[in-house]
Amino acid sequence: MTDLSNFPIAARWPAKEPEKLQLYSFPTPNGVKVSIALEESGLPYEAHAVNIMKNETWTDDFLSLNPNGKIPAILDPDGPGGKPLPLFESGAILVYLAEKTGTLMPADPALRYETIQWVFFQMGGIGPMFGQLGFFYKFGGKDFEDKRPMERYANESKRLMGVLEKRLSDRQWIMGDDYTIADIAIFPWVRALREFYDADAVIGFKDFPKTFEWLDRCLARPATQKGLTIPPRP
Repeated sequence: MTDLSNFPIAARWPAKEPEKLQLYSFPTPNGVKVSIALEESGLPYEAHAVNIMKNETWTDDFLSLNPNGKIPAILDPDGPGGKPLPLFESGAILVYLAEKTGTLMPADPALRYETIQWVFFQMGGIGPMFGQLGFFYKFGGKDFEDKRPMERYANESKRLMGVLEKRLSDRQWIMGDDYTIADIAIFPWVRALREFYDADAVIGFKDFPKTFEWLDRCLARPATQKGLTIPPRP
């Protein structure tokens, strides 16, 4: 029987099946990356809903796993060397899962690094910029009389969409014929731009037809359809 008692997070969110990888998440663009990757890879896992609406990521139990207080995070009882591995940051988790399962990542070393660079592109650009645009366009930013922040993030988001549009102009997936963690890292944020932030008025979705065709291909995958609902929103 796998023993996770040394990890405080397992006391707050007890594992029913401790031999499986434990996922602590919430259905946000960052959160669903990991559940979708897990569904694609077929790796058995157990999901725990960490309710960010109730600030559960700032509890001592969660912070013991991720001191940055953000979802998602995982605890793999069968980590390197057969020892439990706690891990946070969605990009790091995606790389770990791809390497652990031998899926969603090219075997060729050069293509592997090319895939990782697109994951970093999402982590350093698309996620932060789209998230700030969502705040200033749809949420609290509407209360600010100064519209320059919103304009800044809208312009940068359009630029990033242009990078994607060029990349996808002659290929099915970010890496060509193969669906990878690069697609999984990026598409939930493009989905949020369209379906949650409803940002057409400031982005101009018609200018990015290849990107939205790619988004729809991502959304049509069975693993995506399931992963987007895991863990269920309370």
